[in-house]
Amino acid sequence: MSRERLDRIPEFYRKNYLDTKKLPNISTLVARGGEVVHLSCQGVKDWDTGEPVTADTIYRIYSMTKPVTSVAAMMCFEEGLLRLEHPVSRYIPSFKKLKVWKGGTADAPELVDCEQEMMVKDLFLHTSGLTYDFLGLHPVEKLYIDKKVIRKNHSLADMCEMLSDIPLLFQPGTRWNYSVAIDVLGHLVEIVSGQSLDEFFRTRIFEPLGMVDTGFTIPTSKLDRFASCYARNPLTKEITLADKGDETSSYCREGKDPQRLLSGGGGLVSTLSDYLNFCRMLAGGGELNDVRLLSPKTVEYMMSNHLPGGSTMGGMGDEMFSESNMAGNGFGLGGAVVVDPILMNQPSSEGTFSWGGLASTFFWIDPEEDMIGIQMTQMIPSSSYPIRPQFQQLAYASIIV
Repeated sequence: MSRERLDRIPEFYRKNYLDTKKLPNISTLVARGGEVVHLSCQGVKDWDTGEPVTADTIYRIYSMTKPVTSVAAMMCFEEGLLRLEHPVSRYIPSFKKLKVWKGGTADAPELVDCEQEMMVKDLFLHTSGLTYDFLGLHPVEKLYIDKKVIRKNHSLADMCEMLSDIPLLFQPGTRWNYSVAIDVLGHLVEIVSGQSLDEFFRTRIFEPLGMVDTGFTIPTSKLDRFASCYARNPLTKEITLADKGDETSSYCREGKDPQRLLSGGGGLVSTLSDYLNFCRMLAGGGELNDVRLLSPKTVEYMMSNHLPGGSTMGGMGDEMFSESNMAGNGFGLGGAVVVDPILMNQPSSEGTFSWGGLASTFFWIDPEEDMIGIQMTQMIPSSSYPIRPQFQQLAYASIIV
């Protein structure tokens, strides 16, 4: 790759986002052929303190937790503990009573029976009929808000019991819709493994891969490396502090009640180097530094499009919310998969696996080019700026050999 062209990446972000105070910081990493060919860390952890970000700054990665949970579930699959075609009710009996929204209001819904049960695979693919409470104004989403489904003071088991009393947005398997499905999948990991999700992650994934700064909480000893998180109002463009990178953060639990909701859909903090190890494991067919988590065939299966008929996310769902381009991407077991590079409106490769997080973090793995890209910052929502496609645009323009 061209060093001169890779140097355009930090210069572009400095001029367009840091100097203009649109972002507090941005860190980017590109690896190719197993080697890091680009690493840039710019900006500050907190606009008030002015402390610079470094290569070991810790970020809230939100939905970049989802691929980790998906790997955990596929590890259980490889051990014969899960089957993708099994109904979720086999593991969570209360899901047997799920109904599907047909009409009415949140207070007086009209419901119908499921034509087929929600399958484990539907959880991976976001084709379960579940949703999020921030996606829109649908009465089902209002029920998520009213019942406080997504709260840190209850467990995954509590969340699943609440979900069993709320109608599905659509018949399972018929549409794609971003949702809490991976949180439910995380609870399945707990059920079949006999471990809490944080314990499974720590002993089976993080410690083996050397992901020393990744977890659901952050100890006070690491707060000096924890970036503050900001939020941009889509209407007014005003930027405010969302979560301070200090002991007041909900991620710092020392001296407080323990973390109860171990969100497999969005609860982790991590660093560039830790997440690079995770990506390298996937790019290496399930192995990193002689530590194997998954077989190459399982990883290949995960990073393939599983949507019916080779469809894209856009072809199966409304253009409501996604952490990746819906037009050119299908969906695998835990992330988006490029099925038509032309629809991406920039260079890409078929089979590229990617996903991002609410605070504008992002990663991709391109098997054809043997390339990994990771971007870290802390700005909510991820739709604030087009920094993800811009990062890929600049990175792919650097491939000259």
